[in-house]
Amino acid sequence: MLCQALCRFGEKLVRKHTLEQYVAKISAAGSLRTVDIVALGVGNTVGAGVYVLAGEVTSDRAGPAVAICFLAAALPSVVAAVCHAELGARAPRSASAYLHNYVTGGELGAFLTGWSLILSGVTGAASMARAWSSAFDNLMGNRLSGALREHVSLSAPHVLAGHPDFFAAGLVLLLTALLALRASEFVLATSAFTVVNVLVLSFVIISGFIKGDLHNWKLTEEDYTLTVSRLNDTSGLGPLGSGGFVPFGFEGVLRGTASCLYAFAGFDSILAAAEEAQDPQRSAPVGIVISVFICFLVYFGVSSALTLLVPYYQLQPGSPLPEAFLHIGWASARYVVASGALCALSTGILDSMFLSRWMLYVMANDGLLFRVLARLYARTGIPVVATVALGIITAFVTLLFGLTDLVDLMSIGTLLTYSLVALCVLIARYQPEMKDEDDEAGAQQEDVPAAEKLTLRGLFCPGSPTPTALSGLVVYVCSSLLALLLTLLGLVLAQWPILLLSGDPGWITAVVLLLVLITGITGVIWRQPQSSTPLYFRVPALPLLPLMSIFMNVYLMMQMAAGTWARFGVWMLIGFAIYFGYGIQHALRIKPTLVRPQTEDLELSSASTYSI
Repeated sequence: MLCQALCRFGEKLVRKHTLEQYVAKISAAGSLRTVDIVALGVGNTVGAGVYVLAGEVTSDRAGPAVAICFLAAALPSVVAAVCHAELGARAPRSASAYLHNYVTGGELGAFLTGWSLILSGVTGAASMARAWSSAFDNLMGNRLSGALREHVSLSAPHVLAGHPDFFAAGLVLLLTALLALRASEFVLATSAFTVVNVLVLSFVIISGFIKGDLHNWKLTEEDYTLTVSRLNDTSGLGPLGSGGFVPFGFEGVLRGTASCLYAFAGFDSILAAAEEAQDPQRSAPVGIVISVFICFLVYFGVSSALTLLVPYYQLQPGSPLPEAFLHIGWASARYVVASGALCALSTGILDSMFLSRWMLYVMANDGLLFRVLARLYARTGIPVVATVALGIITAFVTLLFGLTDLVDLMSIGTLLTYSLVALCVLIARYQPEMKDEDDEAGAQQEDVPAAEKLTLRGLFCPGSPTPTALSGLVVYVCSSLLALLLTLLGLVLAQWPILLLSGDPGWITAVVLLLVLITGITGVIWRQPQSSTPLYFRVPALPLLPLMSIFMNVYLMMQMAAGTWARFGVWMLIGFAIYFGYGIQHALRIKPTLVRPQTEDLELSSASTYSI
C-alpha cells in the first residue's frame, strides 16, 4: 500500500504536458526581422544592470577586475543562451523555459523553473527600484536616505537593509498601478528611454577612455593614505584590499562573477518577441546569441571606463556613474548620466514586473499556483489579480532588503533557471517523437511492439538508431543523477582552498570518485540515440555543453554568501508549500488553454526593454 502511494506521488511529480496544449493563436505573418530581434535583445538586456552592478561589484569585490567578472559571467551566459536558442528553435514562445521543462522534465521541474523566474523578476524589479531611489536621492544631496537612517532603521544587520526605502516601495506600487491600467503609450515611452540609455552609455565609454587614468588600475596603499588625508570625511571610502588590478583576489573575482550574471538576465525574453518574427525559428537563436555578445562588449567597456575614471575605493555603490563625472569635474555631465540611469531603471522595473506577471498567469492557468491569479479583467483582458499580488510582493521585498542582497538573490535564481534549461535541453534531445493520442492509439492497434528490456550492453550499445521510450528514460535518469553529482562536485570545489590546507586525502579521493562517476554516466548518455527532429539550431557537443553549463552555474551559486542562500531557501520553502499544498492537487485537472492576456501586451513585451 505504501509502495503504491509513493509510486502515485512520484508520477504526479513527473507528469508532463505537450507543446500543443500551449500553442497560442498568433498571426502567421510576423513583422520583425532577425536584425530587429537582435536590436530588441540588446535593448532588453543592456541597461539597468550596468547602473546597478558597477558600484556594487567594484567597490568591495573585484575592484578594476570587474571587467574580468563581466567576461567570466559572459561565458555561462553564452552557454545558457545556446541552450535557450534550441528552445527557441523548438517553439519560440514566451515562458519557453517553463513550458519545455513541463514537456521534458515534468511538473516539479517546471514549477522550480517558473518559481525561479518569478524570483528573478521580483528581485530584479526591487533592486532596480532601490537603485532608482538611490540615484534620485544622490541628485538631491542624499537628504532622503539621511533622514531615513536617522529616524527609521532596521535593527537586523546582514539580514535586512539598514533602513526601509519607502520611496522605492512607493515607486513599485505606482508602476504596478500603471501596469494594471496598461496605457498603450508605454511602447513609445520605453522605446524613447532605450535611445536615451544607449546614448548615455556610449558617452560614458568614450569619456572614460579619454579622461581615464591607467594609474587607477595600479593603486597602492600609499595612494589610499593620500586619499584619506585629502578627504575630510572618509566614511564614503571602500576597502583597499591588496591594491592593484585584482585587489580582492581570485575569491573576489568569483563572487563578482556570480553577481554579474544579473547583468545578462533578460536575453531569454527574446523568445516572447520572436513570436512576431518573420522567421521565428531562425530569429530566436541568432538573436539570443548575438545579443549576449554585444551586451558583454558594452558592459566590458562601461566597467573599464568607470574604473579608469575613479579609484575603485571611492565609488559609491548607489549611483557610481553620475558620481564618476562629478569626481573628474564634469558636474553637468553628472545630470546627463543620471537621466540615462533613471530611464533605464524605470523601464527595467516595468518589464521585470510585466514578465513576472505573465509567468504568474501561466502557472496559475496550469493550476500550479492559485487559479484566482489567472482571472482576467473582462474589459481589458489583463490579469489584474496577478498584477496586484506581484506589486505587493515586490514592494514588500523592496522595502526591507538592500540592493546587494537583491542583486545576489536575483543572480542565484537566474543561475538555477539556467541549470534547469540546460537539463531540459539535454533530456529533450534524446526523447522519442511525441505523438497525438489518436495516432498513438491507432498505432498500438496495428502493431504492439515487444516490451524493451534494460541490459548493461544496452546502456552502451543501444539496439535502435532512433530514440525509444527506454532510451529516453535512461537519459532522464542519468541526467538527473549528473545534476546531483555536479552539484556535489561544485560544492566540494568551492571549498577547495580550505580542503587543500587541511591535507586530508579523503577529499581528493571524493573528487576523483565524483569525476569517475560523472564521466561514466556522461558516456552512457552519449551512447544513446538522439532525436532526428529537424531544427534550425541545435546545441553542439551534446551532452558536454549542457553539462558544462550546469557545472558552471552550480559553481557560481556556491560563491554566494550564506545570507543569500538563507533568503533563497525561504523563497523555495514558500514555493514548495504552495506546490505540495495546492499545486500538486490542482495541476492538470483542467486541460490548459493559454489565452493571451491582451494582444497589446505582447506588443509591450516586444517593444519594451527588460533592462537587467
